[in-house]
Amino acid sequence: MRFRTALAAAAGALILIVALPVSAVAAEGQFQYTYSGLDGRPQVAVVDNPESGECVTLPEVADPADSSPAHSPRNRTDEYAVVFTGPGCTGDMFKLRPHTGYGSERLKLRSVVFFSA
Repeated sequence: MRFRTALAAAAGALILIVALPVSAVAAEGQFQYTYSGLDGRPQVAVVDNPESGECVTLPEVADPADSSPAHSPRNRTDEYAVVFTGPGCTGDMFKLRPHTGYGSERLKLRSVVFFSA
């Protein structure tokens, strides 16, 4: 009888563990950047609530052989954003402050990573 009670308790605990949501750490807010569309016109793209500590290669400018880099980033998240000139968070980098960090058209980027202070 005790074995069945222990087994039922263990099964119940397992169900609770699996049922609880796992919270991922994410920067809250938006990261904006501008890139050249297929027609050559400037397009604005947004990354909403990006994961902290994970490199985000910007899909529109991921291939250096196929596109010019993005520019004019706006960090409207609650974390620091480090932008990189190459995909996969490689190349030269520049740090943007939370909420108000921005770069001009001269700041080129292909990837970004977010982290808290």
